[in-house]
Amino acid sequence: MTDTAIKYWSPKEAEKTLPLVKQIVRDILEKGYMVKTIAESLGGEITENTEAQKYISEINGFIKELEEIGCSFKDWNFSIGLVDFPALINGEEVELCWRSDEENILYYHTHEEGYKGRKRIPEELLN
Repeated sequence: MTDTAIKYWSPKEAEKTLPLVKQIVRDILEKGYMVKTIAESLGGEITENTEAQKYISEINGFIKELEEIGCSFKDWNFSIGLVDFPALINGEEVELCWRSDEENILYYHTHEEGYKGRKRIPEELLN
């Protein structure tokens, strides 16, 4: 395994990738919904279901696409489409945090606080 340098995003840079990220997240949420639907119909047991496994494989491919872009998918319930972009704000390593129901990237959080600690990105970094 090779050690690669972390790409830190500015809010403006992350915003430029948002059209592509939005499409990938839509695909993840759609396939995640299909897996959840199949799981519910089978009482939660999907390991033998080839259709569910196909969707899971597609989800893994979409998540890999996000990782190749330099961001990460954080919504394992497949409900809000949460994506984090590594960033530096005031010299601190943070995650720019976007949800699929948000038009733009406006929030960030520290690693320790996570999603519950989301704060508004300082206005001067958004312009």
